[in-house]
Amino acid sequence: QVQLVESGGGLVQAGGSLRLSCAASGSIFSINVMGWYRQAPGKQRELVATITSGGNTNYSDSVKGRFTISRDNAKNTVYLQMNSLKPEDTAVYYCNAVGRYYFNYWGQGTQVTVSS
Repeated sequence: QVQLVESGGGLVQAGGSLRLSCAASGSIFSINVMGWYRQAPGKQRELVATITSGGNTNYSDSVKGRFTISRDNAKNTVYLQMNSLKPEDTAVYYCNAVGRYYFNYWGQGTQVTVSS
C-alpha cells in the first residue's frame, strides 16, 4: 500500500505561481513513476505531468513551458511548480503513483483556483 498526501494548493491571481507537493509513504520501494493529474468541474481528469525515478519527465501540451515537475527521491516527494497560471488551470490536482502490476495510487487532491 502507498499513501499520497498533496499540499500547496490555494487561490492565486492569473499570472501567479504555486508549488504543489506530494509526499509518498508506505511500500514506496515499488514506485517508479509519479505524476500529477487535474480535474476541473464538469470535465474529465487529465494528465498534467509525470516523472520517473530517473528524472524523465512528460508534460501535457497545455502546461508545457509553464509547469515543472520534480522529484526528491530521498524525501519520497514529488513537486509541481506552476508558473504563469491561467484561469483554465483551476482544478483539483491529484498526485499519482504507479506501483507493482501497474496499480495506480491516488492522493485525495488539492484545490487550485486561479482568479482574474
